[in-house]
Amino acid sequence: MTDNNRDFIVIVGKLVLIAAVAATLLGITYVPTQEQLKENIAKAREQKLLEVMPQAATFDPVYGDTIINEDGDKEILYYLAKDGSGNLVGYAFFKRQPGSQNIIEVAGGVNSDFTQITGMSVLSHSETPGLGARIIEPAFRQQFNGIPLSQLKLSSSGGSIDSITGATISSQAVIDAMSSKVDSIKRTEG
Repeated sequence: MTDNNRDFIVIVGKLVLIAAVAATLLGITYVPTQEQLKENIAKAREQKLLEVMPQAATFDPVYGDTIINEDGDKEILYYLAKDGSGNLVGYAFFKRQPGSQNIIEVAGGVNSDFTQITGMSVLSHSETPGLGARIIEPAFRQQFNGIPLSQLKLSSSGGSIDSITGATISSQAVIDAMSSKVDSIKRTEG
C-alpha cells in the first residue's frame, strides 16, 4: 500500500469517526429538544387562546375523528372556553387559511351565543413584509375585539373591518378563516 492510499484511508477514517460522534450527539439531544419544543408550542397556543378569549379561565378541547399523528392523537376542532366557575363563555379556535403568499394561521374566539367575536390573533404567516404582514399589527387585530358576528366583513363589503391598504387578500383571508371556523362550530354546537 502506498503512502497516498494510507493517508487517504486515515483521512476517511477520521471523517467517519467525526460524523459518527456528531450523529450520536445529535441523537442524544434530539428527543429532549423535541419535547421542549412541543411544550413551548403548547404554551404559545394557550397564550393565544387567552388573548382571544380573555374572560375564560379554562379551555376544554373538542376532538374530531381524524387522527393527526403516530401517537394516536385526535385533531382538536375547537375549545369550549369556560370561566372560573365552569360556565361556558364562548368558543376558541385555531384556523389555517390560504393567504396571499402562503398559509395564515389565526386564533379566534366567539361568545357562547354566536353573536360577537371576542378577539383574533395571528399565530403564523408568510405574507409580504410591510403589506400583508401587517395583519399582526395591533391596529388590524383590535378591529376584531367585540364586533358583532354580522359585521365580520371588510368595510368595503358592509362590515366593520378595514382592510390593510395594499393587502386586501391577506385581510380577507383572516376574515374568511374566522367566518368559516365560527360557522363550523355553530353547526356542530347548534
